[in-house]
Amino acid sequence: MDTPYRGGFTPATEEITAYDLPVTGRIPAELNGRYLRNGPNPLGLDDPGASHLFLGAGMVHGVRLRDGRAEWYRNRWVRSVDVAGRLGEQPRSALSHAGLDFSPNTHVIGVAGRTYATMEAGTLPYELDYELETLGPVDFDGGLPGGYAAHTHLDPVTGELHAVAYSVNWDHNQHIVLDAKGTVIHTRDIQLADKPMMHDFALTARYVVLYDLPVTFSMAHAEQGAPMPYAWNDDHPSRVGLMSRATGEIRWVEIEPCWVFHTLNAYDDGDQVVVDVVSYPKRFVDARLDRGGEPSLDRWRIDPASGRVSRTRLDERAQEFPRMDERRTGLPYRYGYTAATHDLTDVLYPGEAEMEDLPDEAFDNTLVKHDLRSGTQERRQFGRGAYVGEPVFVAAGEAEDDGYVLSYVNNPDRGAADLVILPAQDFTGEPVAVVHLPARVPLGFHGSWVAD
Repeated sequence: MDTPYRGGFTPATEEITAYDLPVTGRIPAELNGRYLRNGPNPLGLDDPGASHLFLGAGMVHGVRLRDGRAEWYRNRWVRSVDVAGRLGEQPRSALSHAGLDFSPNTHVIGVAGRTYATMEAGTLPYELDYELETLGPVDFDGGLPGGYAAHTHLDPVTGELHAVAYSVNWDHNQHIVLDAKGTVIHTRDIQLADKPMMHDFALTARYVVLYDLPVTFSMAHAEQGAPMPYAWNDDHPSRVGLMSRATGEIRWVEIEPCWVFHTLNAYDDGDQVVVDVVSYPKRFVDARLDRGGEPSLDRWRIDPASGRVSRTRLDERAQEFPRMDERRTGLPYRYGYTAATHDLTDVLYPGEAEMEDLPDEAFDNTLVKHDLRSGTQERRQFGRGAYVGEPVFVAAGEAEDDGYVLSYVNNPDRGAADLVILPAQDFTGEPVAVVHLPARVPLGFHGSWVAD
């Protein structure tokens, strides 16, 4: 099988529970909670999900911190019906939508004291217990009309959790809002042509910002057996929608063709809207995830009155997984954090290149802190052969960068991963603490700090 699960993406083969983890440095006493991260981890090459990076069964890795100690590390597969069967277990629940049975592999979030693994394309979130065991799929007590989304954005002012879902089985995308108790209080269907993929969106005080970009469902690739039948579509117009949070009215603005997986942040600036994104020239060329150019950090300034969008390159170096102080979601802000990357071409699918010319991993050994006010960056490098995951900011004080940046970092000297805790205000300095895990944590997708 032609599989992207190689190098840093090589799956974990067992579930591990380890207590009282060794620590170098001192874990800040205010970090009481769990650092969780989700990612694709097929149960073997005979698993159909092993054919595509977006389809491997989800595995959540977690470290529990309390009172300056690293109490435990756990990794657990998310038990969909198929995963439970492969592990010789009974399914947790038969609840599903449209017969979909996926093990959510993209994100893991905390909502109103509960923990959910999430994925897009019409699948349901799965609830996990505190120790990461699967409880089963949920529809938020019947409030979810269909599936959910990989990405959510929490409004720090209202406490509302926003998501935008899509599915190949729908003729629309759907805006979903949960209140602070985790109850669905609002859904709104958004009619769009061509069934576009909408992996992420942005949120401001006035708008939900929608990315209607030229990656759409491809029947031709589906008929050819493509595991993820979405492809770059030159005939699909590129546009950004500003959907009023008050009325649902959408102002569409055309934009130069590009692709966006992830938002850093967005905010209203007078009558205009500022949106900071990681942008690709193209993606999913011929339905291949690894084709379409390298990502950069860009700023879009949208003028709804004139219908114009100006684009500014904030940092041209390849990077992904943008995160920021989520107390500033939808508001003016100064700092952001990303993970440096290599171009995915031939890293995921090496058959078309000489092996000795390949970078070792899709993600390299560098995290980046962006000062968007000064236009400067600080780069925190780890050792040769290390690779880093998404940087998650955890606030410790009132200032926007008064806190810590957490990330799993592969330690090639140990053949295992560390949870590295960096001081955000001394980003290139020594870590505050390094928690030494007993095993590798494969490269994956997104995670959260879930405070107790």
